[in-house]
Amino acid sequence: MDRNISKCYDVIVVGGGITGAGTARDCAMRGLSVLLVEKFDFTNGATGRNHGLLHSGARYAVTDSESASECIRENMILRKIARHCVEETDGLFITLPEDDISFQGTFVEACRRAGIRADIISPEEARRIEPSVNPSLIGAVRVPDASVDPFHLTTANILDARAHGADVLSYHEVVGILQENGRVGGVRVRNNHNGEESEMRARLVINAAGIWGHSIARMAGVTVNMFPAKGTLLVFGHRVNNMVINRCRKPANADILVPDDAVCVIGTTSDRVGYDTVDNLEITPGEVDILIKEGEKLAPALASTRILRAYAGVRPLVAADNDPSGRSISRGIVCLDHESRDGLAGLITITGGKMMTYRLMAEMATDLACKKLGVSKPCRTATAPLPGTGGTDGDRPGKFYSTAHNAARGRQGNRVREIEEQRAEDRALVCECEEVSVGEVKYAISQLHVHDLVNLRRRTRVGMGTCQGELCACRAAGVMCETGKEAREALADLGSFLNERWKGMRPVAWGSTLDESQLTATIYGGLCGVDRLAVDD
Repeated sequence: MDRNISKCYDVIVVGGGITGAGTARDCAMRGLSVLLVEKFDFTNGATGRNHGLLHSGARYAVTDSESASECIRENMILRKIARHCVEETDGLFITLPEDDISFQGTFVEACRRAGIRADIISPEEARRIEPSVNPSLIGAVRVPDASVDPFHLTTANILDARAHGADVLSYHEVVGILQENGRVGGVRVRNNHNGEESEMRARLVINAAGIWGHSIARMAGVTVNMFPAKGTLLVFGHRVNNMVINRCRKPANADILVPDDAVCVIGTTSDRVGYDTVDNLEITPGEVDILIKEGEKLAPALASTRILRAYAGVRPLVAADNDPSGRSISRGIVCLDHESRDGLAGLITITGGKMMTYRLMAEMATDLACKKLGVSKPCRTATAPLPGTGGTDGDRPGKFYSTAHNAARGRQGNRVREIEEQRAEDRALVCECEEVSVGEVKYAISQLHVHDLVNLRRRTRVGMGTCQGELCACRAAGVMCETGKEAREALADLGSFLNERWKGMRPVAWGSTLDESQLTATIYGGLCGVDRLAVDD
């Protein structure tokens, strides 16, 4: 970090979620000197806490046509520039006997006005192409929904930003906005590992911190009223459906079931919460009950499918005082020029939108930044492939590759060729559930900003499978020790990782999920002594 203290950047981007990563990439590709700052790990916020749906825009077609049009345009772009992060599943919007079948016509007409393919199919055809769907459905519409991996999408944007010259700092929290003569001139950051503070200078600061953007703006003395809308989701133990399944009605609780790698995710709820809760969200039994009850209506098999965990995120919506749920608030993009809005030069806020419209959000923020800095280079992010998608895949025709290699290729794209797998040791599995090899773990540690096991989980899916880290967490900690981490530090990291996994399992701790967590506690407490580490200290 010391090498950056005296450097003045064109742009400092605050927030290491998908919007911040995409903005850093766009700015760097246009020749700006860029610093991306994130207070914890990348995708720590809402980016890593959604259902991974690549919206066709159909969900918003009736209630928010502008957002729907944005979604379908970005949907088609991401399929091209980030195809290693996208699974083209297609989606169904189903009408159940309790729903109003007349809404289907309104829905299809709204989709087509927004440019979204929407094909009415028979209930028989819907059951044929998606056997898990509720057999009692009375109507179905097929749309171009898909699933997307937000972790790898964000990583790819960060890698490309770095390749174009951007500097990147994780675990550095903005604790102050530097101002002089009515203009923002940089940020004061605190290293969240050692507590040291430094000043980072820039001609412009772009606030892309999601729901935390409210606090960043307040540090600068301006107000961005945001609506903290909490959404809770459940992860099921295996992949029940192969297509995205939605309810054909206005958006409501638990009406999206998304296939996600080897599992599926049901979501989401929507409840207003206080700003003081966004860093420590509690999942209630009532929320879990709603998700289970409504999810079974989409796919009855969920009633007998093990629930792995629950998690929650906060949507960064612009607030309104007359909507207690946040359902009627636009999911549209908000780009604020604080010079024209508040008389404060040097600060831009980009917020609202959705994960899948991040590229458009980044383009809007970068267009404004370039205008202010006198740069006329066009945006190229809609056509330039992201790392992992562009170039050759590195696999040789006719060569047999291990399942771990193929799984890594699904996560890392053609960057899989950078993973060492010549030795048997590197081909050995760390995580059987997700088929993560020692070589992929080492690659993530050396290339993907991995400092601890939580970082590793987000880059490789270690610990995200059925056992939720029961055996792979210890193995992964061992590999991290081999790459230079102190054993005692790795043991503390292991305990923290397991506690984080338990946090998500606790709201659904019954049946086999409770059995699994008890076995994990026995292994790591009884055999490894992780629970005694704090006492020994």
